[in-house]
Amino acid sequence: MKPLTVCVPRGALLEGSVARLKAAGFDVSPFDEAGRRLIFSAPDGTVFVTTRPTDVPTYVQAGAADVGIVGKDVLIERQPDVYEMADLRFGECRMVYATAADEDPTSGALNRLGTVRIATKYTRVAQEYFAMTGRQAEVVKVNGSVELAPLVGLAHGIVDLVATGQTLRENGLVAREEIFESSARLIANRVSHKVRAAELDALAARLSGIS
Repeated sequence: MKPLTVCVPRGALLEGSVARLKAAGFDVSPFDEAGRRLIFSAPDGTVFVTTRPTDVPTYVQAGAADVGIVGKDVLIERQPDVYEMADLRFGECRMVYATAADEDPTSGALNRLGTVRIATKYTRVAQEYFAMTGRQAEVVKVNGSVELAPLVGLAHGIVDLVATGQTLRENGLVAREEIFESSARLIANRVSHKVRAAELDALAARLSGIS
């Protein structure tokens, strides 16, 4: 059987992912000298693929990786056809609806316009959340610093992922509503899980059983 291929997210979850893999018995020494390389093999045969977090489910769904580590926020937004195996209980954060701290413009916008304008990278999350709560929302896709949108009048509020809330506070924003909690999850390619069920189930147990 071919070596196990693990897709690891760069960015905020990288350090926690490598630490968790190491604690679970993987040889993660290649990460010490990874540099700009995106794919490399460990001495034990494991192949590591590193990519940006939003692409992890794509690689796993397509079978380019057997398993991957990704935030729950990405799974909810992208809704990939993968098998979610375990909550790894690190990288905890919250998806929130936030507006200017001085006054919440939501009710006023709904009363005047019948809709509230939301800026976000998570368009599916925003649309589904406001529809679920019975409010009309115009969702504006923003890929950069979403906190800027309310400050320049692009939107009444934002939907975004926050950890400490420090960035919100620094930009005069406050979380008004919590949409869901997010943490790192272990996902698997569905075919890989069928073929390597015992191996991947054992992997999930090792990764999720580490405190």
